[in-house]
Formats: sequence, C-alpha cells, structure tokens
Amino acid sequence: MVEPAFVDEAGPLRREILAHCYRMLGSAADAEDAVQETYLRAWRGFDRFERRASMRTWLHQIATNVCLRSLEQRERRFLPATLGGPASDWNAAVRAAPAETPWLGPLPIDPAEAAGAREQVRLAFVAALQHLPARQRAVLILRDVADLPADDVATVLDTTTVAVNSALLRARERMSREAPDPAEMSEPTTPEMRARLLRYVDAWTRADVGALAAVLREDVILEMPPVATWFAGRGPVLGFLGAHVFREPGFFQVRPVAPPANGQPTYAVYVHDEAHALQVLDLAPGGVRRIHAFLQPELFPIFGLPVNLPAGRDLHD
Repeated sequence: MVEPAFVDEAGPLRREILAHCYRMLGSAADAEDAVQETYLRAWRGFDRFERRASMRTWLHQIATNVCLRSLEQRERRFLPATLGGPASDWNAAVRAAPAETPWLGPLPIDPAEAAGAREQVRLAFVAALQHLPARQRAVLILRDVADLPADDVATVLDTTTVAVNSALLRARERMSREAPDPAEMSEPTTPEMRARLLRYVDAWTRADVGALAAVLREDVILEMPPVATWFAGRGPVLGFLGAHVFREPGFFQVRPVAPPANGQPTYAVYVHDEAHALQVLDLAPGGVRRIHAFLQPELFPIFGLPVNLPAGRDLHD
C-alpha cells in the first residue's frame, strides 16, 4: 500500500518532475517512463528517506539519475535543422531521415503551468539543451530551471560544488549560442498575435498561399519530422507548401490543441478525418517564425487527440 504521506508530498510535484525529465530526454514518452521509474524508486525508498533534503530535491535527484542512465545509450535528440542545411530547391523530392533517428518531440504543457518560466519549456529551448553533454544538461536544468542551490546539485550528481559551477558556466555559454533570445519571442495572448493565428489557420484551411505569406516572418523556418528536409525563408517555405502541400480548400482540417505543446500555439491537422500532423508554432514580432510540423500521428494520443475523427465530426463535437 502506498504511504499516504508519500502521496501527499510527492503527488503535487509530479508535473514538475515530468517537465524535468522531458528537458533531459527530449521525448514525452521517455519522460513519462522516467517519471514512472522515479516515483517507483521513491516509493520503495520512502521509509529510508532521512529528509536531509526536501522531497522536491530528493525527487529531482532520483529523476536526474534515471535520466542520466537513459542517456548513456543516446545523449541527444534531433530536429531536422540540426541534421544539415536547409533545402534550396523546393521542387526536389524531400529526403527521409534514417528510420532510427531519435527525434525531439513535443510535450503537452498548460500555458498556466509555464507562467514565469515560459522560455524554459519551449521547443527551441529543449532543442538547444540537446547540444549539451548529459551531465552539463543536468547541471543547467537543476540550477537555472529547478533553481536548486549548487550544493544540492553537487549532492544530486555526486560531485563537488566547484565542478557544478564549472559545468554551469560551460553550459550557459553554449546555451547563449544555441537558445533563442527570449526578448525575440512573442506570446499568443496579444490581440495582434491572436488575429495572426486565426489568419494562419484560415490560410491552411483555404489552402491560400498568399494569405499564409501575410502571417509568416521573412526568416520563417519549416521543419517536418521525420522528414529530414527543411526550409528557411518565406520564399522557400511558401514555394514548397504551394507546390507540394496545399491542394484544394478544405483538404486540411486544422484544430487548436489544448493543452498545447510546450506552452506554444499547437494545431492538430487532419486529412480525410485521419491524423496527419501536429503543428507547433514559434511566434516572434512580425509573425510566425518557425513551424514544427510533426508528421507523426503517433503523437496525437499523447495530447488526448483521436487518430481518426468520426466522419462528419471535428474535435469540438
């Protein structure tokens, strides 16, 4: 029987530990498995928990070690832009990545949960974390996201405070190059951005390249895991979509997803009532800066979405 005290103390921390594991592993499914193992280990060891640290620190310690063991076999996950340069010819056939490519994936995160640390759950931040060695990644997340003291992080990682501080400096320096500047991001809550998002959905629904152009930034990027090909710039992105994706109006059913992925605007795209893509958008002043179009219907159940819509119905029926 699970100790009531364990449930009372550890239960409310589950979402935080899940987000921690996701930042470490870059996969919602792997993060969920890591949380399950973390809580099982914590429950089994609860009677030996000496409270030299808080329950929160103890759970982070267990979760970090679970994730580090997982990362011994594979330290990073990828988005297409990390596998090579953008395509220049949108008329050429797209290039499939090797089937075993470990893709970075999205995680359902309520924007209210992300308040105050929104940039630390965005796909771009989690993608940047993938450039760090596993232990540096752990140090950065524990210090700058979980806000644990350096002494506690040293305990978690069985190392010294000096080593923690050194690793943190190296990790911050790398992240300053890889992660986008939060000042360059926009939120979907302003009237201007809400209007742009409505126009974005309408453009996809009507297969209207011109209307889509009006809501995309000039430097927009389109990625489509598990396709390795990606496009950078409004011209190539619209050229590819116009030539290969947009067909007749009504071909795509586009519905907002709640809770969204990584606290960002997220849309479920269906074709003939079948799951086609999960689109996660990065917003910046001037419009949509990045479209992550996950062509992976297996992600839909993670967001509570049906893979097949009943004929004639949409997500809101």
